[in-house]
Amino acid sequence: MQTPTSATDQRHQVTKQAAAVGALVNLILAAVKTAVGIIGQSQSLVADGIHSLSDLLSDALVYYASLHARHGPDLDHPYGHGRFETMATMVLGAFLILIATGIAWDAIMRMFSPEKLLEPDAITLYAAVFSILANEWLYRYTWRLGKRVKSDLLLANAWHHRSDAVSSIVVLTGIGGTLAGLPYLDAVAAVGVGLMIAKIGWDLGWGAAQELVDLGLPEEKVAAIRDTVLSVGGVRDLHMLRTRSLGGHASADVHVQVEPRLSVSEGHMISLAVEERLKKEIDEIEDVTVHIDPEDDATAVLCQGLPLRAEALARLDQYWRHIGDAASRERITLHYLGGRIDVELFFARNRIPGNEEARRLEAALQEALKESKAFGKVRVFTG
Repeated sequence: MQTPTSATDQRHQVTKQAAAVGALVNLILAAVKTAVGIIGQSQSLVADGIHSLSDLLSDALVYYASLHARHGPDLDHPYGHGRFETMATMVLGAFLILIATGIAWDAIMRMFSPEKLLEPDAITLYAAVFSILANEWLYRYTWRLGKRVKSDLLLANAWHHRSDAVSSIVVLTGIGGTLAGLPYLDAVAAVGVGLMIAKIGWDLGWGAAQELVDLGLPEEKVAAIRDTVLSVGGVRDLHMLRTRSLGGHASADVHVQVEPRLSVSEGHMISLAVEERLKKEIDEIEDVTVHIDPEDDATAVLCQGLPLRAEALARLDQYWRHIGDAASRERITLHYLGGRIDVELFFARNRIPGNEEARRLEAALQEALKESKAFGKVRVFTG
């Protein structure tokens, strides 16, 4: 199993590789489509060339974001730098919407001015076909890498490349229709390209915005987390399970209910087991916080306001000041349960020699606490 650091380093290296390949392909496409579109007088192909140029900027944004996202937690960023990836995705979405608006607006203006409509040359058809093939290859390449390292940003960029292929299909249709005698079709294709770019931009930006406001994981993933926690030995139940996405991975915090009289160390071991199993069985989970509860504090009577150990012992000594044997205890354990403090006292066998003596002392100690609202059941143990 990879550690979070090695997984982050791998994600950075793969993202860097994908960004470099994407930048090279988009540089070629931007140059070819823009030049051929101008020479061949196709407004939709020029728009598609500008679209590819915007992809160059998005690839630079992907690389910059991954460079920052790979850094682990530090003093100023205790949860790491995963939000850099989220922010980059959101900026990319907004940028695409702006580009789409400009492309669609220019095409609509030309449709209202027939004299400004362009008549494309046949050479523009070949440029559109080349763009379709190149972008489809780039989509498959980037998607495969994104799946391998579980990077939402790479997967988003892959869909961006797929949208480029689809937009080039629209361009091909528009150019073909115009050459066939439908002069408006190239401009209509340009509007279609703009709308598709805007849709992709909205989806990316909205998804990133939801992550920035700590949207929880999908229901089926939360159910898997719940089942995993309950499969750990010693876990009775769980409540207050919360999840959130964080730049390609996720974190979770959960309250785990255990047997109420377990030792602190055993409860701690159960929490470590829960954390380890979640990280092992749920791919997205990289950070887990486990809170051990002796009871369901979402529904049980709260123990807030009850005295802590030092004050509680002082009160007990005051209640039991007339019971001489109480002071001879070897140790005392306090259990904060159901809004009261249950008390367990442990005595050496030579102090309380038999069970009958232990029960009499237990009854006397309990009777002394009958006026107290803070203390509950008293139990005496010898040995």
